[in-house]
Amino acid sequence: MTLAGKVAIVTGASRGIGSVVAVDLAKRGASVCITHVSESSKSKCEALASEVSKLSNGTKLMFVQADVSKEDSATLVVKTTTEAFGDHVDILVNNAAVVIDRAISETTKDDFDRVFHTNVLGPLLMTKALLPHLRTPGRIINVSSVGARVGYANLALYGSSKAGLEGLTRSFAAELGDKGTTVNAVAPGPVQSDMLQTIPDSIKLPQKEATAVQKRFGEAQEIANAVAYLAGPDSSWVSGQVLNLSGGWTMY
Repeated sequence: MTLAGKVAIVTGASRGIGSVVAVDLAKRGASVCITHVSESSKSKCEALASEVSKLSNGTKLMFVQADVSKEDSATLVVKTTTEAFGDHVDILVNNAAVVIDRAISETTKDDFDRVFHTNVLGPLLMTKALLPHLRTPGRIINVSSVGARVGYANLALYGSSKAGLEGLTRSFAAELGDKGTTVNAVAPGPVQSDMLQTIPDSIKLPQKEATAVQKRFGEAQEIANAVAYLAGPDSSWVSGQVLNLSGGWTMY
């Protein structure tokens, strides 16, 4: 219950890493609002809300359908959260992301817009919308990827968008630290998730074999554990950092 009384927003959390992070924050005492982008994912959000409702600590999980790359949607998410849980938010996890596997010669401007609007503009808009309601010292955690620092063929948009997100992380940390708010990023390596299924075997299987810890893919709970640390009081002296969560596949 290290997050008892806290309010958190986790974007893109109907499935995968985001859903595990959201439930984990609730288990630690936070009231959580998650976002989902499509009507088809509503049933998954309902299942997560039901799971949290059975916890003995009385926390709640709610959800809102929103495309966080749009400014009015980011405002809606914050408004919905504060109306449900009180006029403040303590934790923002910018997790929503898209990946497009495409060669340079086939990449279009629409591809660029889709990836960068979700992976970079989305966290900017969510953070901006949150600021009037951020209870300090707040915690902002951006979900990056080892792909921000490792080049992959056909994943130029994804990798460069995550590199951009890490740049936002450092600038946000510098701007928001006066009252104790910290801004950090986590950079998972290959993790068992829906998104991993979209990555070609030619990329992910060599990573698995080169991973120092047990030559395995990571688990979403291992990412959630790190997010919980950055969201909690023990990380008060950590800001502007990118925490590599790859089992030693990459080391920096």
